[in-house]
Amino acid sequence: MSVEVLILLVLFVGLLVLNTPVAVCIGLAAAGTLVSLGGDSNGYVLAQRVSSGIASFPLLAIPFFVLAGGLMGEGGMARRLTNFAFAMVGRLPGGLAYVNTLTCMMFGAVSGSAAAAVSSIGGSLIPEMEAKGYKREFAVALTATSATTGLLIPPSNIMIVYAVVAGNVSVAALFLAGVFPGIVMGLLIMAVSLILTLRSGALKASSIEVEVPALGGALWGALPSLLLVIIVMGGILGGVFSATEASAIAVAYAFVLGVVVYREIPISRLPEILLRGAKTTAVVMLLVGTSQAMSWVLSSERVPQMVSAAMLALSNNPLVVLLLINVLLLVVGTFMDMTPAVLIFTPIFLPVVTALGMDPVHFGILLIANLCIGLCTPPVGACLFVSCSVGKTTIARVVPPMIPFFIAMLIGLVLITYWPALSITLPQWLNLM
Repeated sequence: MSVEVLILLVLFVGLLVLNTPVAVCIGLAAAGTLVSLGGDSNGYVLAQRVSSGIASFPLLAIPFFVLAGGLMGEGGMARRLTNFAFAMVGRLPGGLAYVNTLTCMMFGAVSGSAAAAVSSIGGSLIPEMEAKGYKREFAVALTATSATTGLLIPPSNIMIVYAVVAGNVSVAALFLAGVFPGIVMGLLIMAVSLILTLRSGALKASSIEVEVPALGGALWGALPSLLLVIIVMGGILGGVFSATEASAIAVAYAFVLGVVVYREIPISRLPEILLRGAKTTAVVMLLVGTSQAMSWVLSSERVPQMVSAAMLALSNNPLVVLLLINVLLLVVGTFMDMTPAVLIFTPIFLPVVTALGMDPVHFGILLIANLCIGLCTPPVGACLFVSCSVGKTTIARVVPPMIPFFIAMLIGLVLITYWPALSITLPQWLNLM
C-alpha cells in the first residue's frame, strides 16, 4: 500500500469518526491525498474532477425523481396504495403485516425513496397494527425492512447513480433487473411475518375485524398512482424517451395527480416541496462530485487493480470471492449511506467481478441489495432511524424483532448473488443486454 493510499484512508476514516458529513469526508480525503502527491495543479485537478463528476446527462434524472417522490408523498398516493393492498391481502391471516409490506413495495417503487415509504406508510400502518394487537416494535421493524424493497423495484435513483459510475451500463436494463429480486425480497419478508405471527400467537390479532375495501374500488383509486411506473418503464422500454426524460415526465404526472386530480397538494405547499427536493439533490450531487474525485485518486494509485489482484490471489473461485464481497459490503452498509457507498466501492469491486465473468448489471443489483440491508442496521441505517421516529420507539427495542427480517433479506441476497437468472433474465428477454 502506497503512502498516498494510506493518507487517503486515514483522512477518510478519521473524519468519519469525527462525525463529519460524508461528502466533506470524501472531498477532504481526496484533497489531502492530492496535496501529498505534490505539484501546482492539484487544486485544479480536484475542481475539475468534482465538476466533471456531476456533468452527466443521466444524473439529471435524480433531481426530477427526487421531486416526483416528494410530490407523491404529499399527494395522497400512500393512502390509496394502502387501500389497494388491504383489498388484495387484508383478509388473509396476519393480513395487516402483508398490507404493510405490499404497500411499502408499491410506494417505494413509485417514489423511488425508502425513507419516504417509511414515513408515509409507517405513519398510518404502525399505529393501526398496534391497535389490532401487533407489537409496536414488530410493526416498526417490518416497515423499515419492507421499505427497502422499493429501491430494487424500478424506477430507482440509486440504480441511476450506479449506471453512471459503472460506465457502459444501461439504466433500462438495471431497472428491469431489479423487478424479480425486489419481489422476492418482499415475499421473503411476508413469509417471516407469517412465521412470527404464528409463533407468537398473534394470529388472533389478525382475526379482529378489519374493514377491507372492495378490490375493484381500491384498484380504481390506486390505478393513477400505479400508472406512473407503467408510463415510465413503458416509455423507456418502448424507446419513446430516455430515463432522464422519463424523470421529468414523472414530475409532471405526479404534479397533475397531486394538485389537479387528488387535490391534496395546495399550491401554497409547492415552494416547500421544491426546496426540500433541491436540498436533497444538492446533497446527492455533492456526494457524486467528491466521490468522482476520490475515484480518480484511487484509480491513479491503481487501488482497484491492487484489490482485484489481492482478492483473486485469495481464491479464484467465484463463489468464494462473491461471498467475501458480500461480507465487505454488509460491513460497509452499517456505517455508510447507500449513495456514497455505491460511488466509492463500484470502481473498486466491479473490476474484480468482471474478471470472474459476472455481468455488471447483475453486480449492480447485488450491490444495491447489500446496501438495502445496511439501511436497516445501526448506527447509520436511515430507514431504521426514520421508522423508530415514526413509531415512537427506540433502536434498542426494535433491533431484536428485526433480526428475523435481516435473515430473510440475507436469504434474498444469497439468491441474488448465486442465481444470476433472477436478475438478468428479464432484461435479456427484452434484448437490453
